[in-house]
Amino acid sequence: MPEARVQPVANLKEYFKDALHAALLNQHLSVEGETEHYVVSLLTLFARSEALFDCAPEGTHLKPLVVLLSEAMEARTRVERNRGLQRLGDVSLFVAGFFAQGFARKLIDIDYHIAMGGRAYGTLAEALSGGVRAPRRARALALVFAELAEKFQMIVDALNELSESAYTHSDRDILRLYELWLKTGSRRSFRLLKRLGIEPVARGTAGAGPEAGMRPH
Repeated sequence: MPEARVQPVANLKEYFKDALHAALLNQHLSVEGETEHYVVSLLTLFARSEALFDCAPEGTHLKPLVVLLSEAMEARTRVERNRGLQRLGDVSLFVAGFFAQGFARKLIDIDYHIAMGGRAYGTLAEALSGGVRAPRRARALALVFAELAEKFQMIVDALNELSESAYTHSDRDILRLYELWLKTGSRRSFRLLKRLGIEPVARGTAGAGPEAGMRPH
């Protein structure tokens, strides 16, 4: 297993700002400044484990997305519901972006996070838009959440680049990248496969099995 390179950082928020901006440029993804700022703030917040994980008598844990969704839908007030949807979107984005290596043997999970997170942000955007009568801040946040919903997969790709910047891909990772490309259409996975000497081919155009859909250059 390759050793991770530890890089000292004086200002975590500035580090994430520069790293995310570079990843977005590398992914040829354009987002509004407010959206980029939101993601940077999210990364900075979740860099503290207590902000990401929930505390319980048995220890810290990450609530399943279905529980977060249930809590949001059963909230007694609109404010609590919106807060729950935001938490669902935020956790989905962070986990899909930074824990993608953990999905190596269960690709359904990354599909699930992308679908749940994008839907949560989209629902939240609709709830906050409220027409011209909505407060200016709510309308501004609605635009941010709408863009996060629309470009969720592509932003996940950019976050994957941040998390894997010091990672060397193994043969198992190549299979994971291929499955990820098949399931989500990840442009980053497609480019990485090409860079690793693999020509991705959708299933059904080659022989049976996952490996049959990949051809070396």
